[in-house]
Amino acid sequence: MPSLSIPQYDLVYNAFSFSFATMFAAFIFFVLVRTQLAPQYRGAMIMSALVVAVAGYHYFRIFESWSAAFTLSGGRYIASGKPFNDAYRYIDWLLTVPLLVTELIYVINPRNRGRLAFTLATAAALMVILGYPGEIATDNGTRALWGFLSTIPFVYIVYTLFTGLGEAMKEQTPHGRVLIRNTRLLLLATWGFYPIVYLLPILGVSGAAAVVAVQVGYCIADVAAKAGYGLMIYAIANEKSKAAGWKYDSSIKTAAGIID
Repeated sequence: MPSLSIPQYDLVYNAFSFSFATMFAAFIFFVLVRTQLAPQYRGAMIMSALVVAVAGYHYFRIFESWSAAFTLSGGRYIASGKPFNDAYRYIDWLLTVPLLVTELIYVINPRNRGRLAFTLATAAALMVILGYPGEIATDNGTRALWGFLSTIPFVYIVYTLFTGLGEAMKEQTPHGRVLIRNTRLLLLATWGFYPIVYLLPILGVSGAAAVVAVQVGYCIADVAAKAGYGLMIYAIANEKSKAAGWKYDSSIKTAAGIID
């Protein structure tokens, strides 16, 4: 690990802290609002909660690993001798990325979801697996090769989401179609950010600047792709629940009676 200035170290440190807090808050929100949705859409909200729960745990571990990897000496943070375990990210993505594509399928078309959800989830897992050898590669050629291979399932997922769901889109309300369109665009924008960060070392960004840019960039993408995306999934599910005539009853039954 290269030595970092105090502002560089603190920027990454605070980015990890912000990401962990966001995932934790999103988990609470998704768990609490799932009962406001029609039963057929609650599965998507549960998956959203699982995504941010898994991500929050891994961000906590990344945060700890970052803190242990550096020590302050002479006004700069230098390597402590303990390795920074960035593999937590790929473990996290292997679990969460398939869920991200699956929850969109579940909320758009809850009746016919099995085969398409399985196919896209498998492609998402393959995308992450193929990207990892390039992430840990020490030369740009190997990094570029595995990055290219990882792009193949990525293109398949994007193509399927933007073309294969056309019929399901026609069944939505006008507002629902806008929400689904925006959700797909958010998914494309956030997922498109990962390859940019991945390519930074190939583009010549190295040393402390590369470490900071990669870590902060991944944090921004993760918050948008998981917590932000989950909010969009909730908005779609809420719209579809209303269109189906679902009315949420906020009364809470207790042994003492009913509390409104």
